[in-house]
Amino acid sequence: MSLISNAQLLQEKGTFTKQDTLRGSITPEREWWDLTYYDLNIKVQPDEKYISGYNIIRYKVLNSHNIIQIDLQDPLEVVVFKQDNETLDYTKIGAAYFVSLKKEQVPGEYNELYVQYSGKPKEAKRAPWDGGFSWKKDKNGKHFIATSCQGLGASVWWPNKDHMYDEVDSMRIAIDVPKDLVAVANGRLKDTFEYEYGGYKMYKWYVSNPINNYGVNVNIGDYVNFSEVYNGEKGNLDMDYWVLSYNLQKAKKQFKDAPRMMEAFEHWFGPYPFYEDSFKLVEVPYLGMEHQSSVTYGNQYKNGYLGMDLSGTGWGLKFDFIIIHEAGHEWFANNITNKDIADMWIHEGFTAYSENLFLDYYYGEEASAAYVIGTRSRIKNDRPLIGAYGVNNEGSGDMYYKGANMLHTLRQLVEDDEKWREILRGLNAKFFHQTVTTQQIERFISKKTNKDLTAFFNQYLRTTKIPTLEYKIENNLLKFRYTDIVDGFDMPIRVEIDGTSEWIFPNAEWKTKPIKRGSFVIDEDFYIYSKKL
Repeated sequence: MSLISNAQLLQEKGTFTKQDTLRGSITPEREWWDLTYYDLNIKVQPDEKYISGYNIIRYKVLNSHNIIQIDLQDPLEVVVFKQDNETLDYTKIGAAYFVSLKKEQVPGEYNELYVQYSGKPKEAKRAPWDGGFSWKKDKNGKHFIATSCQGLGASVWWPNKDHMYDEVDSMRIAIDVPKDLVAVANGRLKDTFEYEYGGYKMYKWYVSNPINNYGVNVNIGDYVNFSEVYNGEKGNLDMDYWVLSYNLQKAKKQFKDAPRMMEAFEHWFGPYPFYEDSFKLVEVPYLGMEHQSSVTYGNQYKNGYLGMDLSGTGWGLKFDFIIIHEAGHEWFANNITNKDIADMWIHEGFTAYSENLFLDYYYGEEASAAYVIGTRSRIKNDRPLIGAYGVNNEGSGDMYYKGANMLHTLRQLVEDDEKWREILRGLNAKFFHQTVTTQQIERFISKKTNKDLTAFFNQYLRTTKIPTLEYKIENNLLKFRYTDIVDGFDMPIRVEIDGTSEWIFPNAEWKTKPIKRGSFVIDEDFYIYSKKL
């Protein structure tokens, strides 16, 4: 997801309800089964803003249980639950349906649950931050429709197991739309079928890789398609672009950033994680979103963020923000996915950091550093980056640029850019197509850097305090220490003393160092504050 200062998704929540727990925790009715396949079928009636369809949910039984939790948000309603053609009873608490299964659930066996549903889904007020269905029209008056649901949950428009920890292994998405429109979803287009009566056409898409629920999307419009083949680390990668018919020439020019992105990110992060499903950019009537293999785009064919440089340095106008940022999520969010949304900094911190790695690849380290340092002005330090666990709660919106600056600082501590690159690529290899916790990411980086980074991560992820280097110069002595730090924080920093670059090793206690001319400069690449006494 792209950053905006008042994103509804990232607002602080003081109290939590039972519904938050049902949505955000691994309930007993979720933990006993492992999701393996979705067969999602949906008919979209644009004039009525109405959808109907069904989802066949295939799963493996891990432990015997007779209640299964399926999620679907109001005002959509379940028509019927069935298993082996038998209608099933259920109880409903908010968006959570607890379905009573008649068939014995035998560990190791695979079963299917049929869910038919319909209704007028929640309309997005300000997509993608307050998501749902966006029912818009293009400038020719044709329907222009898209879904977005990060944080809010995919159950806002289709029934599923709506928790991040369990990704489906593969899925089919079949969409019926009026025949003058085109429907684009995740994965590859396998087939189309025009009905003899009724004026509708079906588009069948297939996703062969694991996918998180909020990464699933449906986009409908007067689309045309163009494509290219990128010769990547794993061979030929199909790159497809779906845009409104009258924007074709604009897109052919602006989307040249897509193969440039792919080259830079395969260098830094390793192979694109979804070769089998291709890469797509799809134009939508909102800013954009990281839907897996179906990245959505609405940046008005401008460089920067709607023509703005978020860093204030000029470097942010060297690329189309939405193409670079949202595609960066293919590695961090779609390949490596947080188990609990409280750890969403893993998605947004690394992906915000990917913006300056793109600059690094094409324009060098100085441009990269200037950009990420420039984004510090957007950091509020209002809340920790990690949210509350088990209640579908995100941390602070600082997860973007505080997260990026934390990683930029960590790069300085590694002091070896090739090793740093190996760590970033190693993360994507180690946790390939997996859901993870913050602790797993911390342990991996600590092991690979051979550094105890416990206090470092506690400082930047779990508090709002930024380390402050207090210093004074007296009688040819530099005196320095850290304040506003957690226990054990002793991060070394690079400084310039009397014109010579060197490292100092502050902690909570005063330390001294000889200084002759009184010249002392702190390297800006380290995200700390300083205070001269």
